[in-house]
Amino acid sequence: MRPGRRLRIAGLVLVPLGILLTIGTWLFADFAFGGHSVDSDGMRPTYEQGDIAFTKKIHDSELHRGDAVFYHLPGRYTDTDTVFQRVIGMGGDRVSCDGKQVLLNGKPLREPYVAGGNPAGNGTTYDVVVPEGRLFMMGDNRVTSNDSRYFLTDGHSGTIPANTVRERAFEDADVVVTVLFVLVGGVFVALTGIGCGLAGYLIQRHAERTRLVPVAI
Repeated sequence: MRPGRRLRIAGLVLVPLGILLTIGTWLFADFAFGGHSVDSDGMRPTYEQGDIAFTKKIHDSELHRGDAVFYHLPGRYTDTDTVFQRVIGMGGDRVSCDGKQVLLNGKPLREPYVAGGNPAGNGTTYDVVVPEGRLFMMGDNRVTSNDSRYFLTDGHSGTIPANTVRERAFEDADVVVTVLFVLVGGVFVALTGIGCGLAGYLIQRHAERTRLVPVAI
């Protein structure tokens, strides 16, 4: 098989493969992952205002205590519908604070992520049993975070419906790098295929013209 034809066949294989890889990766990333710019200091020092928080889209059945999540609850806040806070208690949990220490089911909650090592924030006391299907939320910066503690009299002890959670933040950059690598790889494969196809076409054209040149006698 002539070189030009081999290159054109390679192009016909690589171009659709690269396009499929690129589109497939893009659709998967859009379906499974997301990202938000952090617009407040309520999650300091874990996330500073202006940071980009990469997220995995989840179902509420995948939630765990300690998850930093984005939830969508229109009407709770006047300036935003999407809120970034941490899951402290889940359905059936008892969350309390004596003004100094946050307790979960009667035991001190270990929270290495809180700003200034101050889990009680402004020293507010509370004692809440989280209803089933709901979550007690707090920000990592307890002094400024406007969280469940400030809605204790709303009829749900400040908790939010678990099914309002849309995404969980993660700090594993390897996931993002892998997705970007595959995405760029797909583009590279497609471009390589285009290059092979073009090179094969030019080589074949050149070979045909060479055969048609009359030979001087």
